Amino acid sequence: MGDFIPVNNRKAGLIMVFAMLIVGFIDNYIVVIAETASLWQFQIMRAGLALPILIIISAFGMGRLRPVRWWAVYFRSFLTALSMLFYFGSLAFVPFSDALAGLFTAPIFVLLISAFFLKQAIGSIRVIAVIIGFLGILLVLGNTAEEFSYISLLPAIGGFFYACGSIATRQLCMGETTLSMLAALLVIQAFIGFVAIFCLSTFGFDAPLGADGFILRTWVWEMSPFIWWVVLQAVGATVGVGLIFRAYQIGDASYVSIYEYSVFIFGPSFAWLLMDQPIATLQVLGILCITFAGVMIALRSGSTSLRK
Repeated sequence: MGDFIPVNNRKAGLIMVFAMLIVGFIDNYIVVIAETASLWQFQIMRAGLALPILIIISAFGMGRLRPVRWWAVYFRSFLTALSMLFYFGSLAFVPFSDALAGLFTAPIFVLLISAFFLKQAIGSIRVIAVIIGFLGILLVLGNTAEEFSYISLLPAIGGFFYACGSIATRQLCMGETTLSMLAALLVIQAFIGFVAIFCLSTFGFDAPLGADGFILRTWVWEMSPFIWWVVLQAVGATVGVGLIFRAYQIGDASYVSIYEYSVFIFGPSFAWLLMDQPIATLQVLGILCITFAGVMIALRSGSTSLRK
C-alpha cells in the first residue's frame, strides 16, 4: 500500500486556487476548439499529447505511474471522465459561463454526499459558505428562471459526477500518486473517444457546422485551426488537473471544494483581458461573494484545527 497522506486543508486550498487559475485560462478556448474539432478527437489528442509528458516526469523519479489499487483509480477516473464529457459537450449548446456554473454545482453535491452518505460533520459555517458561494455564482451569471431549459441540466449532471470523483479521490485513492490518477483519467477519456468515433462512424450521423457539431463529428483531418489550442489544453490540463487531484488527496473534500469557486474570479478576468468581454456590476458582486465564502471556510477550518 502507499504511504498515508496527512490532511492539510490550508495547503490543499492554495493548490486548488492555483489549479483554478490555470483552468480559468485554458477553458476560455474550448469554444474555439469546438468550432472545427470533434469532442472525441479532442479527448484522444489531448491524451496523446499529455501521456508522454507524464511518462517523462515519472522517468525522472517525480512520481509513480502504476496504481496501487487499479480498480479504485480507474473507477474514480471513470467518474471524472463522465463529468468532463457533460461539461465539454454542453459547451456546444450553452454559453461557457453557464457550462462552468453547472459543473461547479459539484461543491454542493460534495457537501450533500459528505453529510448524508459519509456521515461527516460539516458544520453550519461551511453550509453558509457554500450557500454564499452559490449565490455568488448566480450573480456572476445573471441568469433568470425564464432562460432555463433541460439542456442547462447537462453541466449540472457533470457537476454530480465531478463531485463523486472528488470524494472517491480521498476515500478510495489514499496513497496513490497524482501521476497515476491523471494517467488513468487520460486513458479513460481516450478510450471513450475511440468508442464514440467508432459508433458515430458506423451509424453515419451528419454533424452540423460550427460548435453545434462538436459532439457529432468524428475525426477531422484538417487540424490547423485547432491543433495549437489542443496543445495548450493538453499541457494546461496536465498541470491543472494534477493539482486538483493533489488538493483532494491532502484535504477534506467538503473543504477543498469551496476553493473551486475561485475559477469564477479567474475565468471572467481572463475573458475580459484576452477576449474583451466586460465584467458587469452583478458579476463583480458575485466575485466578492465567492471570495467571502472562501475566507469564511478558511477561517473556520483554521480555528477548528487549533481546537483539535
